[in-house]
Amino acid sequence: MPSPASQPTSRPAASHPALETFEDVLTARIGRRGMLIGGAASIVAGFLGGPFRGAQAGAAPVSGAGAGGGGTAVASSLLGFGSVPNTGLDTIVVPDGYRATVAYPWGTPIDGSAPAFKGDASNTAQEQLLQFGMHHDGMHFFPIAGRDANDEGLLVVNHEYTDDGLLHPGGMEPWTSEKVFKSQAAHGVTVVHIRRRGGVWSIVPSDLSRRITAFTPMVLSGPAAGHSLLRTAVDPSGSRVFGTLNNCANGFTPWNTYLTCEENWNGYFANPGGKVPGADAATAAVVLAAQKRYGVGAEDAGYRWFEHDDRFDASVHPNEPHRFGWVVEIDPFDGSAEPVKRTALGRFKHEGALCTEAADGRVSVYMGDDERFEYIYKFVSGGPWRAALDLGDSPLDDGTLYVARFEPDGTGTWLPLVWGEGPLTAANGFSDHGDVLIRARQAADALGATKMDRPEWIAQDPTTGDLFCTLTNNSQRGTEGRAGTDAANPRRVNNYGHIIRWREQGGDTAASGFEWDILLLAGDPASSDPAKRGDVDGDAFGSPDGLFVDPDGRLWIQTDISTSTLGKGDYANMPNNMMLAADPGTGEVRRFLVGPRGCEITGITMTPDQRTMFVNVQHPGEGASDRSDPAAPTAISTWPDGAGAGRPRSATVIIERIDGGVIGT
Repeated sequence: MPSPASQPTSRPAASHPALETFEDVLTARIGRRGMLIGGAASIVAGFLGGPFRGAQAGAAPVSGAGAGGGGTAVASSLLGFGSVPNTGLDTIVVPDGYRATVAYPWGTPIDGSAPAFKGDASNTAQEQLLQFGMHHDGMHFFPIAGRDANDEGLLVVNHEYTDDGLLHPGGMEPWTSEKVFKSQAAHGVTVVHIRRRGGVWSIVPSDLSRRITAFTPMVLSGPAAGHSLLRTAVDPSGSRVFGTLNNCANGFTPWNTYLTCEENWNGYFANPGGKVPGADAATAAVVLAAQKRYGVGAEDAGYRWFEHDDRFDASVHPNEPHRFGWVVEIDPFDGSAEPVKRTALGRFKHEGALCTEAADGRVSVYMGDDERFEYIYKFVSGGPWRAALDLGDSPLDDGTLYVARFEPDGTGTWLPLVWGEGPLTAANGFSDHGDVLIRARQAADALGATKMDRPEWIAQDPTTGDLFCTLTNNSQRGTEGRAGTDAANPRRVNNYGHIIRWREQGGDTAASGFEWDILLLAGDPASSDPAKRGDVDGDAFGSPDGLFVDPDGRLWIQTDISTSTLGKGDYANMPNNMMLAADPGTGEVRRFLVGPRGCEITGITMTPDQRTMFVNVQHPGEGASDRSDPAAPTAISTWPDGAGAGRPRSATVIIERIDGGVIGT
């Protein structure tokens, strides 16, 4: 996802002692690996795998597998494809024996026929409301009961943000209310009914297909609903809101609803005068401190909505920013149901919402806050989800939000964000539990949680119960005013990112403690610099973002290397973003897919039989800026429409094995 437009300028001290050099980090990891393999660390009871787990039963060792070098690796029993090269082409590259089909680009009618997309971007805002939005991101495939689960279902797709240089004829000049309306209409979520007949997937006209946008009416629910910090002149109740935006990663629940996550929402707001109208001095101080902590400042990130929609002018509506930054629940099987912002899950820059079932039937939702030095959170419902639904209640409205602290010895603790406990009291500025949830970042600061290197997607291995989180990058550790390195974030200049893994105590996702280690440190195995080489056993990659574990345990990794960085400097050998598959048991990583120029690869879901994979290609053709030059829209990419394209388009791509087999084998 795009780097946050605003980074806070200071942080409390690091929660763990710093490691002085990267060689110290590697030495420490090798020492721990040896101890773990030898069984001395009984707390992990055989956990903490990766390339140091030891050979799988029956797997043959191979010398220098992939480009990782550095001794003997173990041949993967999960990765049955040959890795593809990253040569900077303006197309999708997949392994031999596979095909990739462009299916649903920006502007595709959600009824499959009209209104048609116009290559010169002259579709109106009203037409955009009937089409796929822009910049596809997280998504999920929901089979429809009573139909073939592998051939028919609802595809639900997030649309993270817009490139207004491509969205409008003439770009942002002049900037008008109609263009703001169209930009808001291109945000949000698409629900579309799809079906495969004769090997071809197509859209089925359906009452279930709909667009959810930046002005769709929604409900605020849970402990913070009705809070004074959520009330506005338009909504004095503090329980209803218009719209969702910057919808990044996603999740889904055991009761078949979709969770969409509001990430860099702060970039749509501006408070030009730094004002909180109508507030007393104490309230104004709280609101302004929260705006600063979440990145709302005098200027927005260039969307300029506040010029024509004063909802986004925080000097006019100071509580409106508090109404974004939530996880939003959508019922894809009820086209009339209003989406619900679930405040019990906390407010921050949500990257995803992995929903799991605990041993006693409660649900646990894992979430990353995608910004440098932010946190990993977990929500645990107050009771079993089935019992809550039987009573007509939401399992996501009652429970406890936690934030993670990673200790240097490989253990970890989930710290509860509960008003009245520890530092979360009125004496320390938290007025009630709703206030704690609305200002979750400040509450996590007070608890001393571990500051991470941009926590993004979280996934769980269904074969082991292990949990993984991508930490995309962070070049600022150890710089003035910032947290230093720690065991969980060991690189002072972490341009490549890493993936952390943990297992809950007893394998129970409602547990209060866990054991953890770093699965891998991303990098370029061809580099002579240990800090840049990382410990990748296989193909070079960096800036891991999207994450998915399939039913067989393959870990699919998608990258979001900044378009200002692709093919340059540390990323000289990585001209395009990509998707890889890793075997967590052997540590091997193979490149499965490379995207077109200027894109990010993000969003992944499969049919239950694992023979159809859906992957999103976001912002093809994007340059160093998030906004393209409207005078040269195809300067970098013409994907997916080719040489005659009016402009590049984000799209969902369908990947299949030509012989109809399981993806990845």
